Amino acid sequence: MSIFSQLLAFVFLFMFLACILYVAFGQITVRKLRKNPKTKDKLGVEFASGWDILNVAQAFAFPRSWSRKLEKSPLSSMHANTQVLVENTSKFDRCLGAVFYWLFMTSAVFGALLVLLNSLGVFGE
Repeated sequence: MSIFSQLLAFVFLFMFLACILYVAFGQITVRKLRKNPKTKDKLGVEFASGWDILNVAQAFAFPRSWSRKLEKSPLSSMHANTQVLVENTSKFDRCLGAVFYWLFMTSAVFGALLVLLNSLGVFGE
């Protein structure tokens, strides 16, 4: 088994875990937020079905200073309102969202980087 195959197996494992957390976070937290009249319109723009799950997870994963900058920008309607979400969720919800977001993003970036390096011939098989 080549080093590329081994690294790709780790990326797929982490992406599989991220997909499980995506469903869990959507069912546990975002579903609750969609039903709440205070938070229903504060989840950010939904480009595709389920995009609001990523918006909410990003709001919980980013530091508060970054979230404030995003909320003050002209494109603030695209992002979830962190302050309102924090007031209406538990610590478990916020931790689950942050773990899901960073696992999803790191596995996506490392997967793309791995494919790029393989196409450049770094693994040379």
